[in-house]
Amino acid sequence: MDQKKFEQLVGRSLQRLPKKFLEALQNVTVEVEAKPPDDVLDDLGIEDDGLYGLYQGTPLTEREWNYGNVLPDRIVIYQGPIERDAADDGEIEEIVLDTVVHEIGHYFGFDDETLYTIEDEKAKRKEKR
Repeated sequence: MDQKKFEQLVGRSLQRLPKKFLEALQNVTVEVEAKPPDDVLDDLGIEDDGLYGLYQGTPLTEREWNYGNVLPDRIVIYQGPIERDAADDGEIEEIVLDTVVHEIGHYFGFDDETLYTIEDEKAKRKEKR
């Protein structure tokens, strides 16, 4: 899939967020990169490029009264690992949506454990259908 089409998937995923969450996002950029840089993987202790996305910034829950005049928080979605792990375009779209939601969850202050629990519950509901 070319990068433009992939970026459109990311944009559609953002549009699918509940309005109250979308409106609460402030000073955040969402970008697409081909793959995570090696230094990022090293910092996170990940050996391969299985990282789908990354939130870089200060979560809302950690901001103090004097927070301001800062560069935007940054969410990066990594196209290569997602495409490598997906079976088809439909699965790419599903992984992109899940990754966007996960990284935005970090912006709102959720840790990985909480987000994985939410994702597991979503998967269980989907299986019941």
